[in-house]
Amino acid sequence: MHIVSDQPTALSQAVTVQLEPEEAVYVLHPQQIISFQGQSEQREDRFMDIAGMYRKRKFIQSKITGPSSFLIGLPAGFCIQMIPITEGSDLLFEWKHILFYTEGMKVERRIQTFKNAVITRELVKMKFSSHDGVLGIVSNGPLYMMELDPDRPTFVDVGCLVAYPENATLKPRVYGNTLASQYMNYHWEMTGRGYVLLQTGKSDAQFAKDIEGDGIVKRVLREVIPFGSVIIK
Repeated sequence: MHIVSDQPTALSQAVTVQLEPEEAVYVLHPQQIISFQGQSEQREDRFMDIAGMYRKRKFIQSKITGPSSFLIGLPAGFCIQMIPITEGSDLLFEWKHILFYTEGMKVERRIQTFKNAVITRELVKMKFSSHDGVLGIVSNGPLYMMELDPDRPTFVDVGCLVAYPENATLKPRVYGNTLASQYMNYHWEMTGRGYVLLQTGKSDAQFAKDIEGDGIVKRVLREVIPFGSVIIK
């Protein structure tokens, strides 16, 4: 399989996937396929199983076989990045971040604790392994790789975590003093070995308003008054 990006790096908003004979990929967001070059029978859409429908909130996935090529694109603000997967990979992903994966990939389910499932609204994480496979990952903004420490905790915004090593320990927390903890999203307090993948395009409507420019009085009141960002528009 060969990936051609619209940018000189592996990170892009659109990529062309070129498949050789007997190669195949599974596309979990087939509505993002912009163009396809090949024989009609080389694209086969299938209904997902019930578990897949629940995890992806989708009903159909596409299997595309080679020799063929297709262009897949994302809306503005989202990025595609290819992650190589080997037999030793221990990263756990949410299905919503998987854009496509190569045939032959072994997929294992990992059930979260009830507490973590409530925080993330996802009951199952997915572990991928392969002799020589590739995952196409979709993220809000570029991906950033951060190394964990087995003793010193790393705090990560719950909404920004794309993948983490299976050995990691996660606890939902806030951090800082009382004022800091009142004005932040839930974070994961993480320890372990390996790397986490973070999406860096964090959405914040209030940040956009602040950058566009509000009066100093409104901005101060939003910060000082509890729930000020909700009460004061």
